[in-house]
Amino acid sequence: MLRPKKKITKKEIKVDPLVSSYTKFLNFYEEHKKQISYVITGIIIVVIGVIIYINNLSANNERAAAELGKIFPYYDQENYQLAINGDLNKNLPGLKKIVDEYGGTKSGKLARFYLANAYYEIGETDKALEEFDALSFSDDLLQASVYAGIGACYERKGDYNKAAKYYEKAASQSSENVLNPEYLIIAARNYGTAGDKEKALNILNKVKKEYKESAAVREIDKYISAYSN
Repeated sequence: MLRPKKKITKKEIKVDPLVSSYTKFLNFYEEHKKQISYVITGIIIVVIGVIIYINNLSANNERAAAELGKIFPYYDQENYQLAINGDLNKNLPGLKKIVDEYGGTKSGKLARFYLANAYYEIGETDKALEEFDALSFSDDLLQASVYAGIGACYERKGDYNKAAKYYEKAASQSSENVLNPEYLIIAARNYGTAGDKEKALNILNKVKKEYKESAAVREIDKYISAYSN
């Protein structure tokens, strides 16, 4: 005679952890599937946006490089005004327009560097300083040139202490930069003009000791003599 089966309690059921987790996930998904769908959609949109941005950035960099190549000969010939503004008759964008349109690209940043230099050369010191201040390069030699450009602007504006500090920053950017002794001598000159002869002498003596082979130290003794009195 068959006996009725014993009723199994919940405690006696051995649940597979993987099955349990999967069941919980399904229950959670059913309860929150609308919110989850929004999140997934949002992630997809962000990913697509990043891909489009990178592609556009690459294309814009190529355009900026092409435009810079066309206008650079005018800059190289020291025709700075034309290099800045371009030539509408020749449908030739100038450095300013290249920066306005592609300033966020690598080639656009290089155009900004030349734009800053061009402004400096025509006496537009404040505009040059504004453009130099907006620049930041991962390349140490270019960044050193930016700091030197800022220093030159402050020197022209009569802020000699600040000019000296930026020339020192230029010299400390890369130990491989052949312009470092020149940057340091200019820094010393600015400290001397600002009245800090002690700091000027310290820098000059350092340059004389560490850069003996540099052409920049040939006339360094006259500066040392001037600030020693």
